[in-house]
Amino acid sequence: MIPEEIFKRRPRHNNTPASVLLIIANFIVTVAALSLFADKDHVNWFFWVIEAGLAVYNFFTIRRNREEFENKGILYSYIFSLFLLVVVFFLYKFV
Repeated sequence: MIPEEIFKRRPRHNNTPASVLLIIANFIVTVAALSLFADKDHVNWFFWVIEAGLAVYNFFTIRRNREEFENKGILYSYIFSLFLLVVVFFLYKFV
C-alpha cells in the first residue's frame, strides 16, 4: 500500500553527486590495488596499469559531468582527495 509517487520521485536513486561517487571509487580502487599489488619492497607493474585505468575513468567521468566540476568547492575537494591518495600510497609504502 505504498503510494506510487514515491517510486516516481527517485527513479534510479541519482541523489548522490557524481563527484562524491568518483572520490569514493578512487579510494576503493587505489586501496584495493595497493593491498593486492604492492608491499614495502616492491610495487608490481599491474598496480600502475590499474592506476592508469583509474585516471582514464576519472577523465571521462569529469568530462561527462563538467558542469558539476565547475563549482570551486567540488573541484578543490576532488584535488584534495587526489592529494590524500598520494599520501595513502606513501603511508602504505613506507610505514
